[in-house]
This record gives sequence, C-alpha cells and structure tokens, in this order.
Amino acid sequence: MAQPDSDLREASLREDLKFYFMNPCEKYRARRQIPWKLCLQILKIVMVTTQLILFGLSNQLVVSFKEENTVAFKHLFLKGYSGLDEDDYSCSVYTQQDVYDSIYFAINQYRQLKNISLGTLGYEQDEDDLAGLKICKQQYKKGTMLPSNDTLNIDSTIETECIRLDAQVLANTKTSDLKNSSFFNLEFYRLIEVEIAFKLKGIDLQTIHARELPDCYEFENTITFNNRAHSGKVKIYFDTDADIQECKDWNISGSIQKNTQYILVFDGFVIVSCIASLILCTRSIILAQKLQKRFFNFFLEKYKRRVCHADRLEFINGWYVLVIISDMMTIIGSILKMEIKAKNLTSYDVCSILLGTSTLFVWVGVIRYLGYFQTYNVLILTMQASLPKVLRFLCCAGMIYLGYTFCGWIVLGPYHEKFEDLNTVAECLFSLVNGDDMFSTFAQIQQKSTLVWLFSRLYLYSFISLFIYMILSLFIALITDSYDTIKKYQQNGFPVTDLHEFMKECTGTEHRKEPQSFMAFCCCRRSVQLLMELYGSEDK
Repeated sequence: MAQPDSDLREASLREDLKFYFMNPCEKYRARRQIPWKLCLQILKIVMVTTQLILFGLSNQLVVSFKEENTVAFKHLFLKGYSGLDEDDYSCSVYTQQDVYDSIYFAINQYRQLKNISLGTLGYEQDEDDLAGLKICKQQYKKGTMLPSNDTLNIDSTIETECIRLDAQVLANTKTSDLKNSSFFNLEFYRLIEVEIAFKLKGIDLQTIHARELPDCYEFENTITFNNRAHSGKVKIYFDTDADIQECKDWNISGSIQKNTQYILVFDGFVIVSCIASLILCTRSIILAQKLQKRFFNFFLEKYKRRVCHADRLEFINGWYVLVIISDMMTIIGSILKMEIKAKNLTSYDVCSILLGTSTLFVWVGVIRYLGYFQTYNVLILTMQASLPKVLRFLCCAGMIYLGYTFCGWIVLGPYHEKFEDLNTVAECLFSLVNGDDMFSTFAQIQQKSTLVWLFSRLYLYSFISLFIYMILSLFIALITDSYDTIKKYQQNGFPVTDLHEFMKECTGTEHRKEPQSFMAFCCCRRSVQLLMELYGSEDK
C-alpha cells in the first residue's frame, strides 16, 4: 500500500507543477479556470492610466501657475530684467549706483504691488499684522583694503544685520528716507551679500475653468545680491518657493463640486481594484512557495539531493512582486490624490512620484503577456540572459568613466563651462558617448593655455575613441551574443533542469480537453512542452 500512495503523491506533484507553469489560456483550457488576475490587470491598466491622465492635467495647471508667477515676479522686482536668466542667476550689475537702484526698485515695487500687479496677489499676514519685507546684509566685521599698495587687513568674521519694513510703514515712507538710513550705507569692500525676503499670497483661479476647486498659494520670495567674489560683478538671484495651502474660507457655486465627487468615486474604484490585485498576487506567491517546498522535500526524499538554486528561483515570480509594488504605490498615491482633490493636502510632488512610478510598473508588466508569443518572448529572454553580463560590464566601464570625469573636472574646469562641476562633467561625457554635441565641446575650450588646450584634445579624442569604438561596441556585442544563444536554444532546445525533467514525465491526460467556449477560442494555443522550454510562463 505504501508504493501506490507514493506514486499518487508524485503524480499529484507533477500535475500541480505542470498546471502552475501554464499560461492563463492553457489553464482555462485545462480546468476552465477563469484568469481573474489577467482580467483584473487589463482593467487596472485602463483605470490607472486614466487616473494618471486626469491628475496630470490638473498638475499642469499647478506647474504653469507657479512658472508664470515666477516670471512675473522677476519682471516686477528686478530692475532691468530682460526676461532671460544669465547662467544660474537672474541678472547682474557692475556699479554701486546700480546696486542701490536695484534695492530701492524692489522695495518700491513691493510697496505699490496692489496698484501695479496683474495677478491676484496680496501681502502675507502674521498674527493679524502684515509681515512686510525683511532686508539683511552680511559683511566682514572690519577691514581695510589698499589694492594699489597690495595691502589687506580684514577680520574674516561675518556679521549679519537685518531690518524689517512693514507694508503699512512702507506706504508712508519715501525713498529718500531709505537712502538716508545708515543701514543702506553699504561698504562694498567688505560687503558679502544683501538679501531681501518677503512673502505674498495668491489664488489660482484658472482651475475653475477646468471645473476644479481653486488653490491658495503662499510665495516665499528672496532676492539675493551676491558679492562674495568681490570681482566687480554683483550677481542678483531671485528665488521663489510656492507652497499650496488650503483656502480657509471659500464659497463657489456651480457644478464644480459634483465634478469633484465623480473623480473621487473613480479614485475609490481604482483603490478597490488595486487591493483585489494585491490580494490575488500575494496569494499566488504564497501558493508558489508552498508548491516549491513540496517539490524540494519530495526531491530530497526520493533522490537524496537538494534542488539546484536555479530551480528554486523558478517559483519566485518577479512579475507578481512588480505588480504588488505597483499596487501599493497606486493605493497610497490614490489616497493622496483624493485628499488633494478635496483640498485637504497639497503634496503634489509625492503624489506625482507615486502615481507616475506605479503607472510605469503597470505598463512594464504588459511585457509578461507579450511573452506568451514566441516572437516577443525572444526579446524578453534576451534581456533576462544579458542583464547579469551587462551589469558586470558596466561596473568595469564605470571605473574608467569616473576616472575621465574627475580628470576633466580638475583640468578643464577653469577653461570650459561644461566641466565646471562634477555633475556637468558627467552629463557632458554621457552626451559625447551618444554622439551628441561633439563639435561644440571641442570648440568651446578656451585657448588661454596652450598646454591645457593640447591636453583637452588628447583627453576628448581618447575618451570618444575608447567609449564609442571599443566599450560601446563590446556592450552591443554582449547583447548580441545573448540573442544568438537564445535563438540556438529555441532551435535545439533549452538546457533541461531537474524541475523541467521532473515535469516532462507527466502525461497530464486530464488537462487536455478541447475548448468549447468563446473564452477558450480567444486564448492563444501553445503546447506545454514549448512553454517549459522557454522557462515557463508566470501568470496564473
């Protein structure tokens, strides 16, 4: 009696393994099991993409409002602003009088903001009082400089002095009174910077045209006159930080509220579908691990040896892990989106990262279904086979790349704008590897030093030759080699592991039923033997 029980247990294990590695269509033909996960994933792709598009359209209004206000602020508060920033700063001045004029201009514009601004702007209030405008200056504590005699005597201690000008006080203050103030008597030889900071409130009314509730904003603006270099050029930076806040008191009539409720209901359905997908995929992973444990114990008991690591990895479905991560990010992002839609939260950036990344994972997951067709499966298998080799290759190539990055930064940084900092150097070299912007990189090197100019030629020619003609070619060769290997395997058969050999002995007569429904007619037909040779499918 022991022998028949053992045979039945072995046959049952083979049948369960064979059924696990079938694709959804084959499972339906075998046991008429409806592929709920497949249907749910298709529905989720449509719903998540629609949700992202709706959120993206709403987010575009926020981005455009912030950008347009930033441009408007620069034209309002920067004297002589041309509309184009100079490098990483807004504009620059070169005389003492220009510095004074720029400071007084910003103060006057702030004072008469409501009379000149086209936007829905107002002064920021602090405890029922207008917060006003804060001006600070940083300078060395004391010192004397006589450049003609090469004489320098300075105390490098930095002292900061600030004043606050309320909007009500500014309304009754003349520009001449500010000029007579000792605070504005700047000693430029020890002046480091002057900073003007103020807050403004604004309301975004363009959302009403998109049938959404308006947002209230707080703009924290800072104008910095940077004289740290003491080179005769004062750089003027304008920085604004827009913070979306909940409107405290609003009353809007019309159909905006109903439109908001519909979107909230749709977001609720997205959350429900993701929770269902999360439960099904988690259940599949748990069942797969139980099946893997059964196979491991049986193999150890019968053949007195352990299952190889590659066979155990067959039971870990990476697609399910990707779906679970995507579902969790979608659920959290949808909750944040609902709170933002109801104007209870303002975390647009966090919500955008979660929804954008989850949608990316959802669409990447579509590849698994294309893998059911042999033509597309070649591409997937090639990517899987070449990935370890490519990663090892990139580690070696990355060392050479970092060497060129540090070398270019330290040698060419003073003579070329694309090599001024490490981040810019890395971006420039990556562009060169892809054949972009080569001539301008060669041409923009300053010829102040003949030695550096010759070094730059040797540096650029060697880098381009090494990475484009050798490293990039080897990179492509690795992928081509993996592709050729997969093609040979498909023609001559894949290497058979213990798991595949064990499943081959299964006859599986009870699974070979003819389809009798429209669902089975639509399913792709592919033999289980070919499925095993292509490492098996992953869905259930």
